[in-house]
Amino acid sequence: MNDSRAELGNDVGFVPGAFVRNPDEPDWGLGQVQSVVGHRVTVNFEERGKLLINTAVVTLVSAE
Repeated sequence: MNDSRAELGNDVGFVPGAFVRNPDEPDWGLGQVQSVVGHRVTVNFEERGKLLINTAVVTLVSAE
């Protein structure tokens, strides 16, 4: 199986250090992924602070 997401060790395609945005909450600003466990992604947003995001419910987009 040559799925790059599987190689990252998670099923959402994000890795710690990646920059993301929540398109539904643009006021949160740029976020940096702190950790990823399955669909649970901890992100530190510029204007909202550190949040645990369930990517099965909330869509994050890469800001890179």
